[in-house]
Amino acid sequence: MISIVKSMTLSGLQGDLIETQTYITGGLPSFEIVGLPDTSVKEAKERVKAAIKNTGYEFPSRKIIINLAPADKRKEGSYYDLPIAIGILKTLGEIVHEIGDNIIFIGELSLNGKVNRVNGILPMCIQAIELGAEKIIIPKENENEANIIEGIEIIPVKSLQEVVDYLNGFLEIGKNQKSYRERNTKINNFEIDFSEVKGQKNAKRALEIAAAGRS
Repeated sequence: MISIVKSMTLSGLQGDLIETQTYITGGLPSFEIVGLPDTSVKEAKERVKAAIKNTGYEFPSRKIIINLAPADKRKEGSYYDLPIAIGILKTLGEIVHEIGDNIIFIGELSLNGKVNRVNGILPMCIQAIELGAEKIIIPKENENEANIIEGIEIIPVKSLQEVVDYLNGFLEIGKNQKSYRERNTKINNFEIDFSEVKGQKNAKRALEIAAAGRS
């Protein structure tokens, strides 16, 4: 059985759709991630394994292959921890409901199963809307930033267990309906900065010089 879970990656200010394909079969126990992953993505294996175990699920002693498609696009960052974990649990039957093509998963996992904040959530949410996604599951710590966006249902989660319970229909998670401006009365207190932009070194340097008043 192959499970497919949708995720996103960030290239500059552009979000790109990524399919996390999970295949579990017999053979010697192994855990491989393919599809041009960089070191940070390869390290997801240990985070995902520990998070699944510490959430109370059994990690299979079987051959696990994760393919991040399209395979010709370089993958970097920790965005894929959550979709990889969900793909494994779905393949094992821990998630009983179907996961539709209209839902996207983004999040880094701690070893204890907590879903950690990631950078670049805003452009990824914008691109998800353009791609026709209806829901996006993100870290709770990214909720305020993502709530700026309209046109997609934001599902903020704190842990891997919350995601599983939500997908199985045991938990309802609603979006915080307060606007960004309502939650931040001082308009100049921005919660996003250049750390949200992947790459674009020369453009960011030019903007920094312009902001400093130099020519």
